[in-house]
Amino acid sequence: MVLTGAGISTDSGIPDFRGPQGVWTKNPEAEKMSTLQNYVADPEVRKRAWRSRLDSPAWQAKPNDGHRALVTLERRGKLDTLITQNIDGLHQKAGSSPERVIEIHGTMHEVVCLACGQRALMERALARVRAGEEDPPCRTCRGILKSATISFGQGLVEDDLRRAQRAAAACDFMFTVGTKLSVYPVAGVVPVAKRAGARVVILNAEPTEMDELADVVLRGSISELLPRLVESAECR
Repeated sequence: MVLTGAGISTDSGIPDFRGPQGVWTKNPEAEKMSTLQNYVADPEVRKRAWRSRLDSPAWQAKPNDGHRALVTLERRGKLDTLITQNIDGLHQKAGSSPERVIEIHGTMHEVVCLACGQRALMERALARVRAGEEDPPCRTCRGILKSATISFGQGLVEDDLRRAQRAAAACDFMFTVGTKLSVYPVAGVVPVAKRAGARVVILNAEPTEMDELADVVLRGSISELLPRLVESAECR
């Protein structure tokens, strides 16, 4: 089982959030756009959020060697479940089977109405913003539209969380990649796996909150180290 975070996508040109060059580190105001209460209450926050979505580097991002290394693991029959905190869809673009990927924090490629729950492709909403709608409402009920991602103050999808916890309890190897393991409840899958007897390996550029729990901790570039690890595992 693998759990990935923002660090696996930084080499694809998508900045992380809490790192030294992270989006929220450099601009604390940006975090307001990811907090549900602020987004719902303040039209100006929503307008800034829509402008930010238009300019997101994720639209041009392509999978890197780290993403592709996990595809290799899956094709060898070694990867059962891939939980990602990322919303960029790069695992699927790289070739990971959608049925094995749990997008625990949702996806930026769709929008959802907070009133009626209707979902649509994000590109349709962005086209309306480009045409001049600063805060496009739902076309069905006129409710507030938001990217189909999990914001602060918003609960995870219960089915996704239960599936992740079941996979953690059943795995024999837990590999976390590019996450500081500071966001709950998803970070809780690591101790679940550890208690179930799984070995835990952490690969991240910086220290994480669960380094002491790991059997092995690795530091360095994910897009460089991960393919080498996968290759060396095959050689054995």
